[in-house]
Amino acid sequence: MNRNSDRDTPSADHGVEGQPDCWTRAAELAVRHREVLPRRGERVAVIGSGASYAMAQAYAALREAEGHGETDAFSTSAFLYGREYDRIVALTRTGTAPVMQRLLGKVHDSVPSVALTASPDAPGIADHTLRLDFADEPAEAIATLFPTTVLALLRAHLGENLDDATDDAYEAMEESLPQVLLGARQFTFLGSGWTYGIAEAAAQLMRDNAGTWAQAYQEPEYRPRPAGPGQQGEVTWVFGDVPERLAQAVREAGGTLVSSARDPLADLVRVQRLAVAGPTRPAT
Repeated sequence: MNRNSDRDTPSADHGVEGQPDCWTRAAELAVRHREVLPRRGERVAVIGSGASYAMAQAYAALREAEGHGETDAFSTSAFLYGREYDRIVALTRTGTAPVMQRLLGKVHDSVPSVALTASPDAPGIADHTLRLDFADEPAEAIATLFPTTVLALLRAHLGENLDDATDDAYEAMEESLPQVLLGARQFTFLGSGWTYGIAEAAAQLMRDNAGTWAQAYQEPEYRPRPAGPGQQGEVTWVFGDVPERLAQAVREAGGTLVSSARDPLADLVRVQRLAVAGPTRPAT
């Protein structure tokens, strides 16, 4: 299989703090390797697991909404082999997961594939492999750098200018996290269209790394739950515009509404910071 590599010395700043620089480098990489990425009009399947699957969902919704072609997102183990695609995009941080290797092995010679990975040592399991070495992070670290960098690359390939997103991310890193968020135990993340994938990534971060109750919903489908006696209302975090009916419903339920005018990918940085900090209990 052919391999494309962008092997540079990894950035000294890893994790949350390194993301804006990685997004800029990913946008440059998208331009250099556009010939192996999905072309307008192609029918595309995007696959990944965990946070990468959430980014696959975001990209699939965004690509279709912008008129680039039919795009399906699959969790790696749930890929539907009976469907016909013009290209498969695999999001895999290490490229070593057996389920991913089996999938790409089965479609080899029948569907062109490209793997986006962070590991400089990732095997060439696809027809083309783009190694985002600068977005690598330790296996034991919370998955922050690679998922957002992959989505930044794919957004840039769709023709988006990420300058505002990177500026927003710098602001999101510097902004203090309110105590109400640091002490919260229940989170609901909402999105619509491509931002639903962002909401899924946020919920996963809080469940898996901060030990809190967290769920994601499509914004139009969500109805806040009133807090019970002696209970703290849950945090409702919206990626994108907040309809007035939702804001009112959250207030009436006794919850906390969080939103931002920043790019949704940059606002996810705040959730990452919260997951890294972990919840704190109120003083007694």
